Amino acid sequence: EQLTATKAGRTQLRSRGSYLVLRQLHAWEKDPEVLSACHKLIQVLIGDEPEAGMENLLEVAVPEELERRLRDADRRERERRDTEPEASR
Repeated sequence: EQLTATKAGRTQLRSRGSYLVLRQLHAWEKDPEVLSACHKLIQVLIGDEPEAGMENLLEVAVPEELERRLRDADRRERERRDTEPEASR
């Protein structure tokens, strides 16, 4: 998370082939929490760079309502994983 917070960190991860490693990890990993973290990190690495002035994601002000919706989405995802039958994982 910290490495992807800044443009320099994201650039460094991309230049080192981290996406390819994460893609392979995602292909064989079974732990739902690890898969979720991989997916989120991959999205950051393949996504467009934020606009000027927002390069450091730790300094971006997130509106309270959006932050609440993101927390709720994470909570729902965890609950779905917790109730999902083991065989379908």
